[in-house]
Amino acid sequence: MFNLLAVGRQVCRRLVFCACLSPFYSWAGDSDAAIVLSAVEGLPAEFEAHFFDVPLAVRVELDGRYLGDAMVILTRDNRVQLLEFTDTQDSHEPAHLRSLWQGYLAPGRALGDCRHDCPGGLKTMHYSLANSQLSLLTRNAEKTAQASRYHRVPEQGSAGLLLRNQLNVVNDGNSTSGRINLMGQGSLGSWTGLADAQVDRSDGRQGRDAHRVAQLYAERLQDEHFWRLGYVMPEAQGLVRQPTMLGNAPRTTLGVMFGSSDSLLVDNGQASAVPIHVTPNRPGLVEIYRNGSLINSQQVQPGLQTLDTRVLPGGIYEVQVRLIEDGRETSRSEAFIYKPAQWQNLDSRWRYNLYLGRQASVLDNRDEPQADGLAAGVMSNYLLHPSAVLGLSAQQVEGTRQYGTSLDWDASEQLRLYGNLNHTDGRGSGYDLQVTHTYARGSLLLSHHQLWLESRPYARGEASRLETSSQSSVSLNHRVTSRSSATLRLEHAAGASGGLGVDLGWVFHGKLLGSDSNFRLSLFDRPEAGRYRGRRSRGVNLSVSMSLALADRQAGIDVGSRAGRDGEGTDRHASLWYQQDVELGPVHSLGGGAMVDRYGTGFSANGRLQGQAFDGDLFAQTSTYDNKASGGLNLQSTLAMGGGQLTLSGQGMVEQAGLIIDVDTDLEGVALVASDEHGSSSELHAGRNVIPVSAFKEGHVTFDFDARQAPAAQIQPTSMDYHLNRGGVEYRQLKVLRTVTVLGRLVDGHGQAIRGARVINDAGRSVSEADGYFTVEMNESRPTLEVQLAGALACLLNLSPEQHVREDDVLMVGDQRCMPPQAGRAEDARFESIDERG
Repeated sequence: MFNLLAVGRQVCRRLVFCACLSPFYSWAGDSDAAIVLSAVEGLPAEFEAHFFDVPLAVRVELDGRYLGDAMVILTRDNRVQLLEFTDTQDSHEPAHLRSLWQGYLAPGRALGDCRHDCPGGLKTMHYSLANSQLSLLTRNAEKTAQASRYHRVPEQGSAGLLLRNQLNVVNDGNSTSGRINLMGQGSLGSWTGLADAQVDRSDGRQGRDAHRVAQLYAERLQDEHFWRLGYVMPEAQGLVRQPTMLGNAPRTTLGVMFGSSDSLLVDNGQASAVPIHVTPNRPGLVEIYRNGSLINSQQVQPGLQTLDTRVLPGGIYEVQVRLIEDGRETSRSEAFIYKPAQWQNLDSRWRYNLYLGRQASVLDNRDEPQADGLAAGVMSNYLLHPSAVLGLSAQQVEGTRQYGTSLDWDASEQLRLYGNLNHTDGRGSGYDLQVTHTYARGSLLLSHHQLWLESRPYARGEASRLETSSQSSVSLNHRVTSRSSATLRLEHAAGASGGLGVDLGWVFHGKLLGSDSNFRLSLFDRPEAGRYRGRRSRGVNLSVSMSLALADRQAGIDVGSRAGRDGEGTDRHASLWYQQDVELGPVHSLGGGAMVDRYGTGFSANGRLQGQAFDGDLFAQTSTYDNKASGGLNLQSTLAMGGGQLTLSGQGMVEQAGLIIDVDTDLEGVALVASDEHGSSSELHAGRNVIPVSAFKEGHVTFDFDARQAPAAQIQPTSMDYHLNRGGVEYRQLKVLRTVTVLGRLVDGHGQAIRGARVINDAGRSVSEADGYFTVEMNESRPTLEVQLAGALACLLNLSPEQHVREDDVLMVGDQRCMPPQAGRAEDARFESIDERG
């Protein structure tokens, strides 16, 4: 508040000052910095006192672009010191750019041409007396900004390690199985290493532990390509869709993999693959409509020209283009926008993955047989048309060759078709067809799957036979009203488990006992498989879930009937459950339920766990059939290492890089929010934290207090820049200081106001005005202000809050006498309070 008052006071003074300055206007805009001093020297002393060595409100421009409004100090030796930006709402420049230039100008720099120590390519600095504007000119002023197509990998590379750990344990009432999975990625220079390994135990191996390393390779990205060297799993990377194969999937291969990658591609706004042209006769504008709604408008000039489609939404859809000239519509035409969401670079029609190596199982002790030998393949996509993607695949897996092709075609905005054809030597052939139609109130999906499998001959000399199986389905999802929807699925299979299956569902959102509730009714009639083949599984189920008066509580009930456990008779069942959010240490949610059917009664319980070092859930239940208890536990954590620091976090780390941040504070229960400019946010607490950030992209993280808190405190720094490779981790420190706003006045030994003095503290800095008044944020735990005059220490002010008048978070210290140190020795600095009441 006091800073705003200071700014307002300065604006009023500047208005009066500029009015008196009008006779000098013709030469006040001269680029020579010395003119500023000469112009002011001709003014009355009372105006001059409000110009030098006091805070001035200015407009800051960088290469002609508005950077923000700021408070600066102008000294008599033609130097400018930037104190802080006060208003940046109308600036389109990123926050980290302002932070960068504030750091450059905070120590103070000379006006005019920069001849040495020129940060940020600074060429010259000019201050305009006429409009109180500080203009910064750099060597990039006349360069046209070229949008880069690819993110640049950190020039110096990056280092770090992110290791995700997963623990899964389950007991089914008879035996216990478990798994530990480790997935790590680390950065070293411009290379990224990835490892994926697990150890598991199940009853099927008679208690013997099994271990395997699925992947262990080094990867490097270079513009639109990637290289992988080592123990790789040859799965499709960056492809839209690949044909389904009949044979075995490629196993881990010791070799090399090369292919296309969009990881470094910059999203600069994708243009439509088919341009849209207009030919106006006069200056006018173009209106673009989709489904009758305006989605964009653009100015146009006479002559043939192309519309800017980069600003339009992604997808493949029809638009109406209306040309308006002199307020009258002169033409109307239909056009298609082709911006396939899954194809980011339309200039490159091919996407491909190639791999070559030898199948290896040296790091796998499982009993599953695996043939060693040559492993090679190519998987590719080709953009036939902006709405059609062709998939091609040829691979050799375990000595067997596999071939496949597919077509993914967006025939219109409402109709999409997919087809797949494949063949595997010695195994058979097959194809898939899918048709998806969307309309205003729902969607319809038709699919058909056909296989011709080669059966092995029973006797020598007997020819192999073809066994045919197929599966067809129809799925309809329709919104009946604004609160209800219905689904219908028909499925018919021919082969080992043939027959027609029907599923019908209805969902309604409404109120029950004053609480928001969801009602779901399901009916089904399906053919049984396995040992009950030939029988039907029929049933009905009604479930109701509701949010209770408090948002953190839910309850529900299910009733219905189904086929009996032995395939005979009807099993009627009912269950009741309850879930509530809690704060019991690491336990954040608890729930329980009970179920009854014709066999007996069963109970269940579950909990959600979330701690600083782990995240997961656990559950337990008893069977209604034999009362056996079963349960499970799932935990995950992330180990981050970087900058010589190590920490364990419960966050899943969806992003591929991270920052380790130590928050140092004396505030109890402080909660911070870290907001990444790329859209993610994380919560911070006192102590050590890990936050995920985007890999490859240069980014900026800002820090603020949680919306539920508004303490009198200051965060230092308020933002951090980063640029990390995939797997990179950096270490940073953050301080949260309890502060108090100090309002006072500086005077010398004769009681005269001291103007232009720098008032500095851990939590803030300010400059005394012409009448000696100052406001500054002060660290409450270190209540000492350092006062500087002409760059030298003048005195130290010890302002203990207990010795001064305090109103809420404002400390009024009155007149403070500042006695400069003798012989320039800092230890001689003295302080004295004249009037503690102000």
